[in-house]
Amino acid sequence: IWLSEVILQQTRVDQGTAYYKKFVDRFPEIIDLAEAPEQEVLKLWQGLGYYSRARNLHFAVKQIMTDHDGIFPETYDEIIKLKGVGEYTAAAIASIAFGKPEVVVDGNVKRVLARMFGLEDVSKKLYNRSKEIMEKELDRERAGDFNQAVMEFGALQCTPQSPSCTRCVFKSSCYAFSNDMVDKLPVRETKKKPRKRFFSYFILHPQEKSIVLSKRSDDEIWKNLYEFPLIETTSEANADNLLQEPDFINWFGNKAGIAESSKTFKHQLSHQTIFAKYYEITNIDAKLFPEGWKVVSLDEIADYPISRLMERFLED
Repeated sequence: IWLSEVILQQTRVDQGTAYYKKFVDRFPEIIDLAEAPEQEVLKLWQGLGYYSRARNLHFAVKQIMTDHDGIFPETYDEIIKLKGVGEYTAAAIASIAFGKPEVVVDGNVKRVLARMFGLEDVSKKLYNRSKEIMEKELDRERAGDFNQAVMEFGALQCTPQSPSCTRCVFKSSCYAFSNDMVDKLPVRETKKKPRKRFFSYFILHPQEKSIVLSKRSDDEIWKNLYEFPLIETTSEANADNLLQEPDFINWFGNKAGIAESSKTFKHQLSHQTIFAKYYEITNIDAKLFPEGWKVVSLDEIADYPISRLMERFLED
């Protein structure tokens, strides 16, 4: 249940199922995942995105081994202390796996209750109102079944678009249906425009059939994944601009040049749009490479966890 909840936080069921099976096959017990190197965990997660989920999952199983003797905790208060576990996931696990009287509030639940009770709140207020209603209505003897029933009702019947209102068993008591507000509830929040980012990746061959990889260490997207050396600019760069970049000169030397460049790859994330180009670099001075860069054979790239953006370039 825990693994499925983590995978489905930002992933469709049809996409996540294969990853769930891979993880269960490779790590059938908590100890198996706890003892695995992070690079292997990230490699298995590759393609799902939101890699912090995998890192947190890996950290949390180590917490379970250390703090709970390898046995998954059963109460909400214990579960929520695990790395990466929030209120929703803790309540879902406690109620579904262990029958604890905890209420679950996800997007499906909020949508059902907003329409049923005419809730016009947004964000945290909608969450709090929804939680109050769920706690009042909860079947405490069958909390897991109750939570799953409301979530499934939202996923299958009271859907975001074109819900099946005429066939709904609750239509006579539904505020939104009675007041012709089904398409207006829940109230939609204004979304911010995604931030644009411009990445220039460098393809380096210091030896025949070799390539250079760099591990992302900054605490943002794709942390601990591997990629080609990168310079990020505030606007779209070209070869002439890049040759003047201080990092370019420091990394590759004054004689380095750009032989060719790829097309621009557009990659959409939830809050940012990345425009990436890949450049083949010549006349490099490998002695200048920063510490931490890895020279690997072309065949070894498949052993390293990389982002979907990198995958797309390699597939192209």
